[in-house]
Amino acid sequence: MKRLMTRHFSKWANKQDISIKELTKALDEIKSGQFEVSLGGHILKKRIRFQGKGKSKSGRTIICYKKGDRAIFIHGFAKNEKSNLSPKELKAFKELSKVLLGMSIKQINTAVRNGDFIEVIT
Repeated sequence: MKRLMTRHFSKWANKQDISIKELTKALDEIKSGQFEVSLGGHILKKRIRFQGKGKSKSGRTIICYKKGDRAIFIHGFAKNEKSNLSPKELKAFKELSKVLLGMSIKQINTAVRNGDFIEVIT
């Protein structure tokens, strides 16, 4: 399974000091069915721990996920910034999910080389 994050998400994760280890842990939990909610359209919401804080006081990530194929972190936010996605944001993420899941492996590899995606590798 390809484990990726968008450049936008990577910048946010670096700013929040979220380690690759924490992202990998989140993806392993998702793979075993441990996530907060499926928002439909292959979009999942998953809590993630900020450095020095517990999960409940940290952040939320939005992940485009297709079992056995790929997981792509596409958005993140701190719980104290907002409690949930707006309907407009959710609609946009579902549209983005269609595009991301429709990409071929060749297109994904090109996006990684171009820096549009970053692989989540420990």
